[in-house]
This record gives sequence, C-alpha cells and structure tokens, in this order.
Amino acid sequence: MGDISTGHESATVAEVATGEADVTEVGVGDILRSLTADLSKLVNQEIELAKLELKQEATKAGKIAGAFAGAGVAGYFTILFLSLTLMFLLASWFDSYTWAALVVTVIWAIIGAVLFTRARAQAKTLNPTPETTVQTLKEDKEWLKTRNS
Repeated sequence: MGDISTGHESATVAEVATGEADVTEVGVGDILRSLTADLSKLVNQEIELAKLELKQEATKAGKIAGAFAGAGVAGYFTILFLSLTLMFLLASWFDSYTWAALVVTVIWAIIGAVLFTRARAQAKTLNPTPETTVQTLKEDKEWLKTRNS
C-alpha cells in the first residue's frame, strides 16, 4: 500500500495506524496523500473485480443464447418436415387435411410449451449481480467503520 515519509525511513499506513512506526515527523499531508493513494487503489481493484465477474456472467449468458439459437434452427426444420409427414399420414386416416393439420398443430404446441419451460428454468440460473464484489465492498465498509471509530 502507500508509504509515508518520516524523514528517516519510510513507514506504511498500517505501521502508522498500529503505532509501530515513529510518526513524530509525519505531516498530515503525507498521511492524507498515502490514504488517498490506498483508497484509490482499493476502488480500482473493486472495479476490476466487478468487471471480471460481469464478463464471466455475460459469457455464460452468451453460451446459453447460442444454445437456444442452435436448438431453434434445428427445431424449425425438424418440426417442418415431421409436421408435413405426420399431417399427410393423418390425412390418409381421417380423409381430411384440416383435421390432420389441427392434430399436428396441437402436438407441436405441447412440445413448444415443454421446451419453453425448460429454457426459462435455465435462464433463471443466470446471476447478473457480482456477488464477490458486493461481499468485498461490504467488508471494506466494515473495515472503514472500525478504522474511523
């Protein structure tokens, strides 16, 4: 962290705070300068941690979106050709393309509802909150409270 010049040797903020360093010649300006540098470094580290966590979650979300897109394309063609096949088969049994098309539509509506439910459950596993950053910010806040009292 930051060093404070005492005229004879360099002392850290922690040494000054715990009384391990001789601070008789340390000016208030030196202490504030060191404290400001330490606080700036802490804030920058917290920002970097938040960026890293958000990037990880965004990557995870991108992979899930890609899986949904791939499944959608494959599903589209599968549904199209299976639907036509099933519709022609049912039409030969019902002697009606209308009833055959309706049966096929109901089947795919049920399948679509099941797929949507599963996708929604996966999407709920995403966590956009940078949990580690939030926790360390709480710890920093508590640490500052104990330093000020």
